Amino acid sequence: MAFVLSVKDSYRQAVESATGGKNTVMYDDKGNPSIMVFIPRFNISDVIPSGPNVPHPAFIVNGVVKDGIWVSKYQNIVHDGRAYSIPFQDPRVYVTYDQAKQYCVAKGPGWHLMTNAEWAAIALWTKKNGTMPRGNNNYGKDHSATHELGKVTYTYNDAGTMRNGRVATGSGPASWSHDGTNEGIFDLNGNVWEWVDGLKLIDGKIYVHQDNNFNTPEGPRVVDQWVDTGVYFDNTTAGNENTTGSDIGGDPVLGAERTNPMYTGDASSNPNYGYSFTTFETLAAKNGFTVPDLLKTLAIAPIDANHGGDGIWVRNYGERVALRGGNWDIGAGAGVFALFLRNARSNSYHDIGFRSAYIAP
Repeated sequence: MAFVLSVKDSYRQAVESATGGKNTVMYDDKGNPSIMVFIPRFNISDVIPSGPNVPHPAFIVNGVVKDGIWVSKYQNIVHDGRAYSIPFQDPRVYVTYDQAKQYCVAKGPGWHLMTNAEWAAIALWTKKNGTMPRGNNNYGKDHSATHELGKVTYTYNDAGTMRNGRVATGSGPASWSHDGTNEGIFDLNGNVWEWVDGLKLIDGKIYVHQDNNFNTPEGPRVVDQWVDTGVYFDNTTAGNENTTGSDIGGDPVLGAERTNPMYTGDASSNPNYGYSFTTFETLAAKNGFTVPDLLKTLAIAPIDANHGGDGIWVRNYGERVALRGGNWDIGAGAGVFALFLRNARSNSYHDIGFRSAYIAP
């Protein structure tokens, strides 16, 4: 009897053959596909020259060292309450942090919202290997290579001017992928901001997951099983009580305490008022404070003075959950090290999306 491949087997085989096994197609129990990219395990020393020769925390889950991570090749869409990585789609937006998490875990064991540890591992890898991706950070094109375009899927009225916004997933050139090839992970620079799990601020204090324990309990201000880094985002100038969303001046700075909340009114409802901005590579520490290596390993603090000019935005009051990568109008501030710590978990906009990842249980 002749062996006959199913349609699913044929599709998976075609993708794997075309990418040398770097990509595969994963199906959930509803039979729907996601195209995923494999990131093999590497050590911290492989991406940070002064780092220890131990696995990057992205590859350690509940104390078990994993061979690698499967990451969505594309920013995700949502169908039937589940997240999917599909090319040439308008990525799902208007999604809160908790909704994004639910769309991922609904796919089954091992599936999860991409974590900050995973994002950091990829960002550091691209920096080390000279492949920090370009992307849609300038209204459908890249600010530094304006001939590089994606297929526009969303336009909007900006104060009377019609502008291009989102582009279809994976519709840009290979330089928009994490390794500069068509086999890589696309749109980590711009297009839409991406929620990531495993990094939050509570009144400026930085909390992270232990390693890559993506099943850590979650909820507003839940931190009992999170790692308290003991580090705060402070600011170099004092905040104010102005109830407008504006840059208060000065720069975010890392230290052992918060002396300058950026908003000095009642922050119990996580209001979106004063914030502060600097470039990732110029994020500094207070005098006499040494930034823990963990923050560098998790791409929360710079390892040197060259991170592509990517930006970091911070509100150090209330609970703030991390977004990464940038959107279509950030310009030079977008990129794999871009970090947005201004939003509450309930925020939902036309430029906020997410992507799922998978690690075998």
